[in-house]
Amino acid sequence: MPDKTVLYHVSDLHFGYEDRQALEWFAAEVERERPAGVVCTGDLTMRGTAKEFALAAEWLTHLPVPVSIEPGNHDVPYYHMMLRRLARPYVHFHALKHRLGSEIALPDVAVVSLKTIARAQLRLNWSKGRVSQPDLDAALHGLGQHQAVPLKLVACHHPLVEADTHATASTRGGKRALAALARAGAGAVLSGHVHDPFDRVVEIDGHAIRMVGAGTLSQRLRSSRPSFNRLVLDGAGGFSVAVRTL
Repeated sequence: MPDKTVLYHVSDLHFGYEDRQALEWFAAEVERERPAGVVCTGDLTMRGTAKEFALAAEWLTHLPVPVSIEPGNHDVPYYHMMLRRLARPYVHFHALKHRLGSEIALPDVAVVSLKTIARAQLRLNWSKGRVSQPDLDAALHGLGQHQAVPLKLVACHHPLVEADTHATASTRGGKRALAALARAGAGAVLSGHVHDPFDRVVEIDGHAIRMVGAGTLSQRLRSSRPSFNRLVLDGAGGFSVAVRTL
């Protein structure tokens, strides 16, 4: 077994407004290096439609490594499909997650999901993040199942606190969630949403926790080119991040 484990972290594929050149480049990198897994932190689609999820499924299932996915705010039915959004918001996402298996099982790292999206919120902009107590409890329970694993990564769509990027997450309950995850032994939180990569360490409640954001492989560019993160794990709970840009 190699001394170091490599993971790819990608986000915001936005099938329906995807960048085919960027997707082909990423798939070629996966084929060439064969990382231990790919962590995708949400916004697989643009409008959460069955057609867009079918496109995402076709591409993701052809990646020759395990893939874990998280839901993003674009992965629920769009606002003009309000009844479907409120009644069955995650049906296409859960079907895809079941199809992929969506588990990265490795001896030196655990990837735990944290849901940061909601079908509706008590504010005008429903695209922003929200961490409910039940969703945080589920993530904390997941971390508790992997206490002996050297590195525990939490994967979600929205940055839990702002990362000084052009776009914002405005995640309600995010600071409280980040503190709880840090106390529970999470080494880092992987996210997307803002379409620009970042890597910062946050000191919170006497604990240090790393926040790592991936860019986008879609046409919805902000301050940076299409990119993904290459994580190299040292087996002892540490890791390095290199941003790979098209």
